[in-house]
Amino acid sequence: MIKGIIFDKDGTLFDFNATWGAWTRGMLDAEAGHDPVLFARLADVLGYDVPAATFRPESIVIASTAGEVAEIIRSVLPDLDADALLSRMNAAAAAVTQVEAVPLQSYFAGLRELGLRLGIATNDAEAPARAHLARAGVTQHFDFIAGYDSGHGGKPAPGQLLAFCAETGLGAENCLMVGDSTHDLHAGRAAGMRTIGVLTGPAPREELSPLADVVLSSIGDIPGWLQSEKLLAE
Repeated sequence: MIKGIIFDKDGTLFDFNATWGAWTRGMLDAEAGHDPVLFARLADVLGYDVPAATFRPESIVIASTAGEVAEIIRSVLPDLDADALLSRMNAAAAAVTQVEAVPLQSYFAGLRELGLRLGIATNDAEAPARAHLARAGVTQHFDFIAGYDSGHGGKPAPGQLLAFCAETGLGAENCLMVGDSTHDLHAGRAAGMRTIGVLTGPAPREELSPLADVVLSSIGDIPGWLQSEKLLAE
């Protein structure tokens, strides 16, 4: 039986391109000092499609930690101070308006009514992640929230997921990992959890399917899937 679900954040709770597409253009332009050549180089290394204001499916941004993205930016702009860049990124990201994949308040209230324990494992930093969850009004539903900087490492390593199990007392075999990237699903498999891929991030179904027990359109389909698979306690 499934007793706990741990979710990725970006691309899972929030539609990835709808949330980050337009914001990224302004961020890259500012960091490039409004230099079109440097801006184009940044877009290229980050896998950002400028005309469409979206990330390509192979973009490293989709699953990387904020720190890793900052280092890639510095590969183009080496004079940027690493700590200052990361601080700017985290502060700006915390203020971004998130586009919910489904209405999250009623969704998580419903999962709680099913008796499920809930967690967040994101490669974002913990502070902006908490800001996004607070703005959505759902922080109270989570037993565990971890970013890549929370002391458990980042995905695809399973540290965050194992910490969720330790916090809740649940066995990994009784938990689901839900995410929109292969990093999420690799982490779930490494932790010994069932895995669900969702299509609210840039990764296509064929990329997620080999690592997922099932690929669903969005997190909104999870309760129905659990019931159809008879994975919820009566």
